Amino acid sequence: MKKTNPISFLEDSFLSIKNYIEEEFNPSKVYFDAIFVSKLKLETTTIINLCNELNNSSEFVNKVNSLVNSNTSNGNQYKAQEFFLSDIISIYNQNSSIETEKSRFVLAYYFDALKNNHFADEKAITTLNKLITDSNFCSNLENIRAQNRITSINDKQNQSFLLTALSETKNPNLQKILNSYENFAHLSFNLSFDKEATKQILESKKAVANSNITAISEEDTLEKVLEELHQLVGLDKVKQDVNEIINLLEVQKKRELQGLKNIEIMLHTVFIGPPGTGKTTVARLLGRIFKHLGYLSKGQLYETDREGMIAGYVGQTATKVNKVVEESKGGVLFIDEAYGLNQNGLGNDYGAEAVNTLLKRMEDFRDDLAVVVAGYNEPMQLFIASNPGLRSRFNRYFFFEHFTPSQLIQIFESFCQKSDFILTPEALEKISDTFELLYQKKDDSFGNARVARNIFEKCVQNQANRIVKIKKISKKALKTITEGDIPEPTETVKQVYLE
Repeated sequence: MKKTNPISFLEDSFLSIKNYIEEEFNPSKVYFDAIFVSKLKLETTTIINLCNELNNSSEFVNKVNSLVNSNTSNGNQYKAQEFFLSDIISIYNQNSSIETEKSRFVLAYYFDALKNNHFADEKAITTLNKLITDSNFCSNLENIRAQNRITSINDKQNQSFLLTALSETKNPNLQKILNSYENFAHLSFNLSFDKEATKQILESKKAVANSNITAISEEDTLEKVLEELHQLVGLDKVKQDVNEIINLLEVQKKRELQGLKNIEIMLHTVFIGPPGTGKTTVARLLGRIFKHLGYLSKGQLYETDREGMIAGYVGQTATKVNKVVEESKGGVLFIDEAYGLNQNGLGNDYGAEAVNTLLKRMEDFRDDLAVVVAGYNEPMQLFIASNPGLRSRFNRYFFFEHFTPSQLIQIFESFCQKSDFILTPEALEKISDTFELLYQKKDDSFGNARVARNIFEKCVQNQANRIVKIKKISKKALKTITEGDIPEPTETVKQVYLE
């Protein structure tokens, strides 16, 4: 009996054809043959066996699941098969512009094998070639691509979970997984997957390092750091505080060389001030300074916030914090808007777990870790006062002030200089009026250098709209920002303060 109902691809398995009679289909084109389907079965069987082996390694399972965004995992631990599927969907999506019926069938076959342990019948070639042209098949495949992508802890769109976890755990199966990805790319798109280059990248320190980490150049020196500090606009009090720390640490080292006893110096610091005043920049400089003075082994900066430290379910926040601290060891852990860790003030979310775990690890690594917590004045004071451990470990405060109008002009002009733009005198006067008005209305949320950056980008956009229709544009015209390119000061104030 001929079947006339719409095809239900997700019943039993995606490529199930048990309810269909092959003879009723007569596709106009054959996209693959039985030999190709047999290759798919051999390849996916190998992958399943490899994934089962990986699932037996607790070290690997813990590592690969630590890469997952806890807000999307609902407390579940994924298996290697699910990570493999997510990874090949990433490969597929990157090449979706050249997808064909054949590539869609390959992805469907891998999905069915990995999720359902089902292998399409290579004897039913006519039926399978017909199935992949059906609109329902294409629609269901789109759903599979959307629903089987695992979100990484850093929301990286093309995160390769298996490659990252295998590389970081030095698992011997890394090469096998690379081979499997190459085979998938070749079977789907006839592409050559550069597994050797990928392996070298993964094994390099820069690739396995978290994207939140700023490493230090081997050519870096204390003199270079101090010069960069000196060149920062404003921040006179902060610069003085940094110099006083340097003096203290240098004298401590000299006392140590003379066999004298030293006081215990904690590098942990509280940064208080509005956004856009250079707190992250100064934290990065501190890491480099502490390294050059011999108080940190690496000096790198790891930047995070509440979202990067708190999970959505019991027991996983400590794991998340431990991972952050482990990657920060030897450098500076910079926690922006740190009061977000206990933002409800009642201690009934996972913030208390995050703070207590952080305090314990700060003690464990007290000789090779500097924690910098940052945020607005009053919330930061309340945050430090909320826990005796925080009060005892953070006794050094840096206060960052709003930039003055003249300093904001300096920052704006530095953006111009770095991007090969010049201001006419009239433009400079207009931008000066803008910063004067903004400064008069400033509040704790005023973005300072970030606002200056946004205004600069708007000016560049306005300049481009002004000169784009000129037939012969001179170099001077391309470089010059005029008064008309500067947004009206009152309009800028309304936009910045949402009036």
